[in-house]
Amino acid sequence: MDENKELVETMEDYAEELEASFKRLHEGDIVTGTVVAVTDDQVLVGLKYFAQGVIDRENLSNDPDFNMKEEIQPGDLLTATVIQTDDGEGNVVLSRKEANDRMTWEHFRQLLDERTPLEVTISEVVNGGAVAMVEGVRGFIPASRLDAAYVEDLDSWNGKKIPVLVIEADEEKKRLVLSGRELAREKQDAEKKSRIARCETGAIMEGTVETIKPYGAFVLLENGLSGLVHVSQMSKKRVENPGAVVKVGQKVT
Repeated sequence: MDENKELVETMEDYAEELEASFKRLHEGDIVTGTVVAVTDDQVLVGLKYFAQGVIDRENLSNDPDFNMKEEIQPGDLLTATVIQTDDGEGNVVLSRKEANDRMTWEHFRQLLDERTPLEVTISEVVNGGAVAMVEGVRGFIPASRLDAAYVEDLDSWNGKKIPVLVIEADEEKKRLVLSGRELAREKQDAEKKSRIARCETGAIMEGTVETIKPYGAFVLLENGLSGLVHVSQMSKKRVENPGAVVKVGQKVT
């Protein structure tokens, strides 16, 4: 029994090695491994495979200021794409940058499909819209989609944080388009419904006359809502011309 026990334990000890001997990697596969060492030019990665993975400096990050020795340590888990199964020295060549790009665009497509809001900061104003960086990718927001209505003064939006939706995510063209219009309109509608819900029949409110029409006057109320005072409700006497009773800018109750 002891010999059988030793045999079973030996097979368990070599289970990972046996699995690795049957596994085959192909170009384009995404793999996760443990950092074994970091040199001046490469990161060496253990893949539980018969060959070791190597990631060259230029395949680590899109960030030009990325410091591989400071940001990557032995023992870290890295996910990368196989770009070459054998570099001629028995190593698997990997790209962390390519894997990150693929996973980023997959995330964008998920955000698009699920209409998940995200908050971005406007980093630049350009012709016809604004730019916000999302996970290292340049996202374009058309001027017609920055807010609930078309934005004329784009410069005033530079540096602002706004909630947006992904409305286009084309990995092949590297085109990411965002929109804050839908969320801004939803917020407007919710605020309007909330104000209306707080209005009570019979409540006395103050307001300012905004515009005058032949059928009455529109008044901006103190709660932000605009209401119509019909010509028939302006006075106990018959009113032919609303402009004879109120003026634009006049405070009324």
